[in-house]
Amino acid sequence: MPWLRTEGWAGAVMLVVAVGVSLPALLGAIESALPRPVWFLLLVAYLLGFGAMGVVGRPWWERASLAVAVLCSWALILSTAGGGLIQVLVVLTAAASVYVVPAPATAVIILLNTGVVAASVQLAHGDTIETLILSSFYLLIQVASAFSTATLLREVRMRTELARAHVELRAAAVLLEQSARTAERLRISRELHDLIGHQLTVLTLSLEAARHLEGEESARQVERADRVARELLGDVRATVGEMRERSTELGAALRGMVEGLPGLDVVIETDPGLRLGESEQIALIRLAQETVTNTLRHAEATRLRIEVSAQDGDIVLLARDDGAGAGELALGNGLRGLRERFEQLGGEITIDPGPGFMVRGRLAGS
Repeated sequence: MPWLRTEGWAGAVMLVVAVGVSLPALLGAIESALPRPVWFLLLVAYLLGFGAMGVVGRPWWERASLAVAVLCSWALILSTAGGGLIQVLVVLTAAASVYVVPAPATAVIILLNTGVVAASVQLAHGDTIETLILSSFYLLIQVASAFSTATLLREVRMRTELARAHVELRAAAVLLEQSARTAERLRISRELHDLIGHQLTVLTLSLEAARHLEGEESARQVERADRVARELLGDVRATVGEMRERSTELGAALRGMVEGLPGLDVVIETDPGLRLGESEQIALIRLAQETVTNTLRHAEATRLRIEVSAQDGDIVLLARDDGAGAGELALGNGLRGLRERFEQLGGEITIDPGPGFMVRGRLAGS
């Protein structure tokens, strides 16, 4: 069961409720068919099983923890013969099962829980009408709790998918804007080179020819004009080269990509003096996008830090979240494609599954 913000608090409240409904039996106010130490150990096992569903984050572990909680709740209820409010435990396990198993399995758990409640009431009172009333009541409560939990879980998943789509759209907008700026820079640079550069080249050649004319003063002025023209031509060429190589400021692009992202605090830090080509910048933006998307989908994290810096002549993007990490590293298509892109650019991507999932992308410096 993913213990995320609201869900985590809900799980904590459920544990408090479980302890509260068990207090009468713990204090001896309700008779139990089991010795009190054994009953206490069953309660501890129930609480541990219930709480462990959100700790490791592995499907097999969560299902095993749910099974422990369900079986212990049955033993606790049957041993007290329906005394007090101990039957509330089945409501808690039914609600928690929505996070762990599919809906049909939750339905089976609810039906079995209802049978246990009916058996406990029948053993305690032997009244069929009361048994039907109480078991029906707890059946409806379990169904309502399961539906409420499923609605909450669906809302969380929809928020996650919305956030992921938000990142992808912002990343696409950033890359499209960069592509448009690159195309515009190339157009302007060509015009500068074709028009001004050509004219200055002609001027330089003309002055070179005029240098051989007679007259000391004329030669001095011509020499000065020649020097100015050559300097101007060099400035134009330098400007054209800079416009071809200059890229959008990476930090602004990354911050624009994650701006307004719900449910995840993303901190972006970039060295202000980084100079990147278009291919390198696109690769870094794509890696940051994939990292943010995976964090939203899988990490159960609240904070992600992305740093881009120059290290030993290379450009390095380092991203780490505060989630539980991934025990087994299984790369999706996105990261595999990015690893190939980085290798084509002379770099690499390394991943540390955590805890605190870390991605490090390195590009060879130009």
